[in-house]
Order: sequence, then C-alpha cells, then structure tokens
Amino acid sequence: MDHFKILLLIARPAAGKSEIIHFLKQTPIEERLAQFHIGVFEEIDDFPMLWTWFEEDALLEKMGKPRLHTTSDGYFKEEYFWNLLIERMSLDYRKLMRDYLGHTVILEFSRGSEHGGYQSAFQHLSDEILENMAILYLDVPWEESLRKNRARFNPNRPDSILEHGLPDEKLEKLYRETDWDSLIKAQNGFLQIKGINVPYSVFDNADDVTTNPGEVLERRLKKALDLLWSRYTTRRE
Repeated sequence: MDHFKILLLIARPAAGKSEIIHFLKQTPIEERLAQFHIGVFEEIDDFPMLWTWFEEDALLEKMGKPRLHTTSDGYFKEEYFWNLLIERMSLDYRKLMRDYLGHTVILEFSRGSEHGGYQSAFQHLSDEILENMAILYLDVPWEESLRKNRARFNPNRPDSILEHGLPDEKLEKLYRETDWDSLIKAQNGFLQIKGINVPYSVFDNADDVTTNPGEVLERRLKKALDLLWSRYTTRRE
C-alpha cells in the first residue's frame, strides 16, 4: 500500500485544513500520491452537516415551529450534538465504503475544550475508522485562528467551506481552549484511542503558508506527511 486509507485533519477553525484539501485537489494525482501518499480521495467534513441544522432550524422558526438543534443565537441546544456529528461522519464513511474505489478518505473537523474537545470526539469515531486512520494536526495559536476567521468570512457565502466564519465572541467561547496539547503530552507519535494505536503528526501553520500556497507549503506538508506515513506504516505492520 502506498497511500493513507484515512487521513484526519483537525485544528482550530480557519487554521488551514480546507486550504490544504484545496491544495491537494489542485495537485496532479500521480504527484499527490508520490509526494503526500494521497491519490484519489473523498472528503467527509462535519461543517455541511452542522450548517444544515442551522438552516433547518431557521426554516422551522419561520414556520412557527420549535427549533430542533440550535438556539436562535446560534449555539447547540445540547452538548451531545457535537458528538452526534462525529457519529454521523462514521455513518457516512460506512456508506461511502460500500462502493468507494478511490485511495483515501479525508475527514475534517474542529473541536474546542468547551464542547468536549478531541478527547470526547475521538470516542465516537468507529473502530473501522480508528484502525485505518492517521491524524494531521494543524497547529496555529488562538490569535491566528481569530485573524484568519475574520479574513476569510464572506457574508454572501456563509455556507461555503472556504469562506464561512464565526462571530469573534462565538469563536472565542467554542474554540479558544483546545485539549490537543494535553492529549499528546508524554506521547511519542501515537494516540491510544479506544485501545487502538493511532499515529499523528503536527503541521505548524503559525506563519500561514496555506492562504497563498506555494513551495513552502508543499515542502512543509511533505515533511509532516512523510513523518506521519512512517508512523502509519509501522503501526500497520
């Protein structure tokens, strides 16, 4: 095997996850496979699922009916809805694999400590995903997440993967604090999730090499994914 079966991209919002996926899409398949161990791929992102809930609740409110998932000021009614999104991603993965003939599936989401963090989210990924998954964490400080969230937001396209954003106060409440550093403390390239060894690597994007992709992004991404690939293949031996 010469490719990741499942690659999970996680980070604070606006850290560059979707930009990396966009960059990979623009890279010819043969080069993508040789450089990044990713050939043909499909994506599963929880943002479209989340956004659908907001749209449906707005429609229900317009109809004079109770909102199902969210409050009128844009927060989930129940904290467990965050984990429902992860369960939904696992379900979508199972459905995709019935007929999927490609190489890799890329999963993408963000989680803050305020709503359970990655520790909680990981417990709701299926064993099938965990057994075939590698994690690439994009590391940006809170201030950079805030800056890019402001910069990318297009009010005419709030449902866009590349152009959606959050109000400052909501971004701070939900995502300022993250549990990633505590999860990997004393770890050596592998996380134990539900008894399964899952390799991880960290991509430093504090200087934002993803907004205007070029040679620096390509070189840094290759280095991070080469390290991840070495851990991934070792884990699978």
